Parts: sequence; structure tokens; C-alpha cells
Amino acid sequence: MGKSFGARLIIPGDSEWPTQLDQLGAGRPLALWAYGTADLRFSCLKSVAVVGARAATSYGSHVAAEFGVGLSESGWTVVSGGAFGVDGAAHKGALAAGAPTVVVLACGVDVCYPSSHEALFAAVGQQGVLISECPPGVHPTRARFLIRNRLIAALSRGTVVVEAALRSGALNTATHALTLTRHLGAVPGPITSSMSAGCHRLLRERKAVCVTSPEDMIELVGVLGDDLTPQTRAPAVPRDKLNESTKRVLDAVPTRGGAGPASIAVAAGVGLDTALSALGGLAAAGYVERSTKGWRLRKQQTAYRRAPDSTALEPPPAPEPDPAEIPPFPEDFP
Repeated sequence: MGKSFGARLIIPGDSEWPTQLDQLGAGRPLALWAYGTADLRFSCLKSVAVVGARAATSYGSHVAAEFGVGLSESGWTVVSGGAFGVDGAAHKGALAAGAPTVVVLACGVDVCYPSSHEALFAAVGQQGVLISECPPGVHPTRARFLIRNRLIAALSRGTVVVEAALRSGALNTATHALTLTRHLGAVPGPITSSMSAGCHRLLRERKAVCVTSPEDMIELVGVLGDDLTPQTRAPAVPRDKLNESTKRVLDAVPTRGGAGPASIAVAAGVGLDTALSALGGLAAAGYVERSTKGWRLRKQQTAYRRAPDSTALEPPPAPEPDPAEIPPFPEDFP
């Protein structure tokens, strides 16, 4: 039946069978139906499961797409369930990067669910692979969605939950990942968003690692010492180039009024010669200046564009009312 539309059956022992599924024990599928050009076993050797809410927010969809692109460009295959929201965004990100992606279905590989993902699944078939343990022609049920989640977790080295409510199928996948001792990451979101409440609970209970970029996830699931996230640093400012004693002298200079070199030296905890030398250098660099009362910090001039006087005095023009928003007159009512 499946061969009539190009699907193939993969059983344990075949060259395309992902051996990591054997860790499911009695829960290992008897066989998998596959449709697509990519080799399933090879694609899953370096793979990450990206899961999340179907009713994803714009934030969740954006993050999922970024993970799809970032992981794929680094040579990692994205595994997900092909559903609305986070799943679909992650698959689209992987396809945009020109990489294969694995869609684990809760129905037959010849059944398009959701139906609006027909174009997405067609693209996956050309570039990746769709798989299911359900025979062709089988339609999805709630139970089948929960059952297939174990395959998503088992196929990949780790799972990242982008968005999840407190009751979410993505948390079910996360539970399977923990049971299989796979790495688990969670993306934090706004504390006011119910779609991130499940991620926050995973982080609070220390079941997941906080992940904010594809590089973070690669470091979590990658080879120790090789797949490290680049260290992020705060932007450098000119003050960073000052030596320690000069920084202390600068901190001791008052903002207003002024202070003598001796007072500044005492406040900074340095000798008078050191304070005088530092003040000279700071004055040359534009940090401090002399006043009638002593040394003080120099005001940093900030250039602001000034609006013309006519613009400042005249009130802004009122926007033209939208005819569709003008309330009807009483006689317009029936």
C-alpha cells in the first residue's frame, strides 16, 4: 500500500533504522513508515528535537524558526512533529537553511495533518523525511499524538522546549526525554505569558537547562570541549582601558563643586603623586576639568538635534478620521 506513493518500510536491523530507538525497550516501534529523500538513520545521528505549543505566540514562532535555521546551519537535523505553531516554524527554518528535517507524524505518512501543511510536508519530502509507526491511511487521534512523542525524544540527542503551557504535549515529550536521560533545554519567555509557563516550571524544578540560542543547545548536546558557545561580553567602553589606580582616582572626583588633589588622593586611597599623575591624564583624556573649587568631573556633551521653533510651537496636525470608524448619526439607525 505504502509503496504505491513512494513510502518505504524500515524495520530494526535495516541500514536506515535509527539504533537509538532501541533504548525505548518494550516501547520500541515494530517498524517505521518513511517518505522522503533523506536517510533517516544518517539524519538523526546529529539531531535536536524542537517542540512547543501549537497555539504559539509570535515570539515562540520566531524563536523556533531561529533555532531551525541555526541548528541546521551548524550541521544538526531538526526533529519535530509537523504541527501548527512551534513545530511548523522549526521545520520551515530548517528547510530555509537548505538542510534535511525529520517530521514524526501521528498518522499515516500519506495523510496530511494538519491539512494546511500540505506544502510544508511536500517540501520536507523533497529535502527531508516524514516518518510514522502508523500504517498508511491511518488518521490521527489524541492518543496517537502522545504516543508518537516518545519517538521525537528518542530520535534526537536532546530536546528543546520553545513554548509550552502547563498542560502541553510538548511537556509530554520533555518527560520522555528525561526518562531516556536525554538532554533537555527550555527557552524562557515573558513571565506574563501562559504559553511559557511550562518552560518556566521546567527551569524552576531544574529539569531543564536554560537555552536562549541554537549555540546554547549545541553546547548542551554536542561533544564536550568542541561544541562550546562563544562567550558573550559586555560592550567595551573607554573607561575599561584605565588602570586600577586611575579608575579609583576618577571615582573619587566629585561631580559638582570641586576637590583638591589631596582630598581626592585620600578618598581614592592612593598617594598624592599618584593622584596628581592620574588627574593630569584624566584631564587630557577629557574625563575631568579644573574649576575654581578644584577638580571635578567634566560634563559629557551630548548632541541632540533641535527641532525648529515653528515645529515646537505649533501643535501636531490631527490625523484624518477613518470613515469606517466614524460613529453613525442617529438617523442612520433603523
